[in-house]
Amino acid sequence: MIDLADIPLVDFTEQTTLRLISTAYIDEPALSPLADNEEDLSILAEVEMMTSARHNSLVAVPSGVNPAELLSEINGFGSSYINAAFCYTRTTGNRFNSSERGAWYACYGDNAAETCQAEVAFHLTRELDNVGVYENITNYREILAGFTTTLYDLGGNGTEDFLQSEPETAYPAGQTLARNILQNDGNGVLYPSSRYKNGQCLAAFRPHIIQNIRHGDLWQFEWDGTPEPVIRPI
Repeated sequence: MIDLADIPLVDFTEQTTLRLISTAYIDEPALSPLADNEEDLSILAEVEMMTSARHNSLVAVPSGVNPAELLSEINGFGSSYINAAFCYTRTTGNRFNSSERGAWYACYGDNAAETCQAEVAFHLTRELDNVGVYENITNYREILAGFTTTLYDLGGNGTEDFLQSEPETAYPAGQTLARNILQNDGNGVLYPSSRYKNGQCLAAFRPHIIQNIRHGDLWQFEWDGTPEPVIRPI
């Protein structure tokens, strides 16, 4: 296993990283008609929270997440998206998280949208592979977020198992690395996409480092009989 001392720890500041979430899991803010912009919406959300009985105890918390880590609505718009990323996991986990603890995956850089689309298309196509029928339409919303934090930069470790394209190889190695980083108080990783050439991705391991959530564009992914989806803005 690679030694963390051999991985660069870098300052990462990026105001617009991009994540795609199925619109089936998105509730538009009820206060949106009263706000002219995201800053006003955040202020209204704080005021509304003062008289709100809603809280995060309704979120199912997996064994690897401390409830004290999770955000509340007082943290502003998007806290529920962040909490969901850490609380709702696949049974097999993903590249840098196990079933016991999720992570916030996003893309950044000039081709962030294309990278994110390629990542999502790969995973949903694998689900369709399991049923052998490539007929599906799913709409996704861009969730934009900002970061000012320190992350481990895995860009120089392209031959390591955790960066390989096949999940059967990459996921066990990546999950072991993520546990090591968490145990050493690390915040997450930067890594090259294995689904889109020159694409850049990140995995954030701690909810509080994810800032300034807002909505981006809408996209429709359509599989019409083939494993390659048509992706169009809507």
